Amino acid sequence: MSIMKGKNIFDVSGKVVLITGAGSGLGEGYALTFGEAGSTVVCAGRNQARLEKTVEEIRSGGGTARALTVDVTDLDSVKALVAAVEAEFGRIDVLVNNAGYENIQPFTEVTAQVYDDIMNVNLKGVFFTAQEVAKVMKRTGGGKIINIGSLGSYIGLAESSVYCATKGGVIQLSKTMAIELGEFNIQVNCLAPGYFITPMTQPFYDDPKHRAWIESRIPLHQWGTNLDLAGPVIFLASAASNYVTGETIKVDGGWLAS
Repeated sequence: MSIMKGKNIFDVSGKVVLITGAGSGLGEGYALTFGEAGSTVVCAGRNQARLEKTVEEIRSGGGTARALTVDVTDLDSVKALVAAVEAEFGRIDVLVNNAGYENIQPFTEVTAQVYDDIMNVNLKGVFFTAQEVAKVMKRTGGGKIINIGSLGSYIGLAESSVYCATKGGVIQLSKTMAIELGEFNIQVNCLAPGYFITPMTQPFYDDPKHRAWIESRIPLHQWGTNLDLAGPVIFLASAASNYVTGETIKVDGGWLAS
C-alpha cells in the first residue's frame, strides 16, 4: 500500500496564503510560487502599486490573488490586515512572514533610530504578525507559519549588526512558537535564504569585487533564484511538513556548509 494513498502531500491548491513584503524581492517570488500552485494568495505590504503588480502577474497566469496594504511596524495595521483576510476568506492556512528591512552601517555609526527601524520590521513585525495569524489558525484548526531567516541568522556580516541580531532572533522566536503552538496543529518553521538578487542585495551584485567574493564563498558558485526557494516554501506550507516544526531550512548554495 502506498503511504501517500493516492494523495499529493505537496498540494497547496485552495489554501489561503498570506505573504508580507509581497511587492518585490523574495516576497514577490513566494507569491508567484503559490499563485502558480493554485493557492489563494493575499499579497501584503506598504506599496500598493507594487502589490497590485504582483497580483496582476498571478492573475494573468490564471491564479487567484488579492492585494492588501499593511505596515508591520504598526500593530493596529497588522490587526486590521489579519481581520480583513479572515473576514473575506474565513481562514488563513499559511503565513509567509517575509517583510524585512536592512540599513547597512558600521556598528559604531548605528543610531537609535536606525536600530529601531530594523528591529521594528524584522523582529517586532514578525512577532506580532505571527501572533495575530496564530489566533486565527487556533480558531480554524491549524496552519503553517513560515518565518524568514538569513545567513545572518547564523554568521556575522560586517556592517549588518542589527540585521543579524534580528535574524538570529527570528530563529529562536520560531522555536518557541513551535513549542507553544504545536498543540493547536500549527507548525512553525524558518527559511534561511543565502544570496539572492533582490532590491536589498542588488548593490552587492552590482559591485564586481563584492560579487566575486560572495560567489567564491558559495560552493555552487552562483546566486539563488526564486525558483530555488519554490520547493522549500511549498514543502513547509503543505502536508508534507506536518511533522516538521521548529526547524530552519537553509537555502544558500552550500555557503554555511563551507
